[in-house]
Amino acid sequence: RGARHLVLAGRRGPAAPGAAELAAELTEQGASVSVVACDVADRAQLADLLANWPAEHPLTTVVHTAGVLDDGVIDRLTPERFARVFRPKVAAAWHLHELTKDRDLVDFILFSSFVGTVGPAGQANYAAANSSLDALAAHRRALGLTGTSIAWGLWQGPGIADHDGVEDRLAARGLRAMDPRGAVRAMDQVVDRDETAVVVVDVEWSSFATELAGTRSLPLLTELIGAREDNPDGPADGAAGTGVRERLAGLPATERTYAITDLVRATVAAVLGHADGSSVESGRSFQEAGFDSLTALRLRNRLGVATGLQLPATLIFDYPTPASVAELVYAELFGEDTGTPGNAAGEEVDDAGLKKIIDRIPIASLRQAGLVDALLRLADTAPGGEPTTDSAGSTSAIDSMDMADLIRAAYGQADASDRAEGPTS
Repeated sequence: RGARHLVLAGRRGPAAPGAAELAAELTEQGASVSVVACDVADRAQLADLLANWPAEHPLTTVVHTAGVLDDGVIDRLTPERFARVFRPKVAAAWHLHELTKDRDLVDFILFSSFVGTVGPAGQANYAAANSSLDALAAHRRALGLTGTSIAWGLWQGPGIADHDGVEDRLAARGLRAMDPRGAVRAMDQVVDRDETAVVVVDVEWSSFATELAGTRSLPLLTELIGAREDNPDGPADGAAGTGVRERLAGLPATERTYAITDLVRATVAAVLGHADGSSVESGRSFQEAGFDSLTALRLRNRLGVATGLQLPATLIFDYPTPASVAELVYAELFGEDTGTPGNAAGEEVDDAGLKKIIDRIPIASLRQAGLVDALLRLADTAPGGEPTTDSAGSTSAIDSMDMADLIRAAYGQADASDRAEGPTS
């Protein structure tokens, strides 16, 4: 925006990672740059910085960008964790406001967050801190001062979310990282329009709304995505759950079990940021898969939206594997008519049913059980036990068996192998 004299203030000043490189880059572009050590959340330090401001370059613009994360579900957010997040956001912004309100500022720009606008699970302290910045901008306007709060989404590159795969996890939830150059252009437009509080975010609304809809109504997003407005008591009788019941009601119990298990695995994959549910093992515990209190809450919320069920907050603790969660969902949707792979409600398991069972077993599990080798041996063995050598197109052993015979024979060979070689780990 044409600024040529910059003071970059931070707690570590010149010792901050990348500070020297940034100052050099800005200098090459024609700016004079001072990098100073000043904890803006410390009123005395900020007052000292402003008292010694060079008279030849009066302060005309304040841009407040500081922030820190300390995420956790509400019953684990102690006063200390709130204070840690509020200090650089709220205290620093308030000090900047009070100590510069008598100066003739052109712009007073606060970097807020989209988190304060939508309040996702696990970030109550960060949401409240950023909402305070939005309120401060409005307060300044009421006093006749300039003030703009921009609630940003995620930026690409180094920053507050640049660790532990946060960017990938947010992208899986519909929140995409923005090109910083585009974000800065957006900031220019916001300031040129003299806005008080705006949101600038790159988001895939339908995915992001799914993250929120499990626990609250969606009046804010309804106009953007046409989402249904849930009642405050939760989505127990919502349209999504009714759709699942109706879609699966006409299927055999075994098929319903498969469908619900696949839904749970796909939801687990989405929460963990995986491409699809194929990498999720139904019998592996959530703890082993890396779930924590936040991902547990997101799983519960997503499943609640998908099924229309009011699932317990302690879902993964009471039902520690995807398979046990699928059993719960099945029971809640269809009551006592429980489905178990293999034989449910008196059903006969045909070739197609067995194939579906095999399709849902990870190859690694088949290999560990010795079934892969057994199946390969069966493919080259005649019904009488002799290798098939006819190359003139006669029926092979694999073609002469139906699927049930093949699977049973494979299990038999695997059992024999186990007896001969001992148990596998």
